[in-house]
Amino acid sequence: MLDYKKIIIKSYVLHMTGREIAESLHVSQSGVNGFLREFKRCKALSFPLPEGITNLGIFTKVYPNASQAQLKRDERYELPDFEEIHQRMTSEKNMTLAYLWGKYTNRCAASDRKAYQYRQFCELYTKWKDDNNVTYHKEAAMGQDMEVDFAGKTFSFIDSLTGEVFPIVVFAAVLPYSQFTYAEEMSSIKEPQWIEVNNNALKYFDGVPAIVVCDNCKQAVISNRDWIEPDLNEDYTA
Repeated sequence: MLDYKKIIIKSYVLHMTGREIAESLHVSQSGVNGFLREFKRCKALSFPLPEGITNLGIFTKVYPNASQAQLKRDERYELPDFEEIHQRMTSEKNMTLAYLWGKYTNRCAASDRKAYQYRQFCELYTKWKDDNNVTYHKEAAMGQDMEVDFAGKTFSFIDSLTGEVFPIVVFAAVLPYSQFTYAEEMSSIKEPQWIEVNNNALKYFDGVPAIVVCDNCKQAVISNRDWIEPDLNEDYTA
């Protein structure tokens, strides 16, 4: 199943072509264009999408005559252990779905079972989270906020002249509505560079949102005793 929600957002919000969408999602251009044609013809669904609708919900409205056989899981494929996957994703630092998919395919090969491709693996995991209420759906509004934080993994930079190794931290800023992302490496996580990369993100997005959401990082939050009214760094909020 294609990621219909991403296709719609990329087409209607980012104004990407079918070819650009297909390349970004690593799917066929004909599949993307075919879905967009059917979506435009669909009288039961239009953009913006209803809150909380899933990819399966989009599929059933855009393709109302699809047979149940198209929706039913192929029993020849080994179903991943999503509880274990979720536990590892939420408890192990730097864990990725790509790594867990590799472990899953190895187990399938050892037991002579068919394994889902990576895209299908991710789609099934997302659906499992939706069905089991383990995610929180936040309704995003255009231009309302920018979320900022440090990426989980620290990298190393080697000076080619001296051979000296420097730690590199990655700053990331995201606009939740469009999923536009800005990332920049930082040689220091001290306050001056933190403010600088925030300003660089705003310049990149060519605008200032109403709210900047920081994940309790010490560069922005001095103290957070009750998780309701944190004491913010005035230099950062100025």
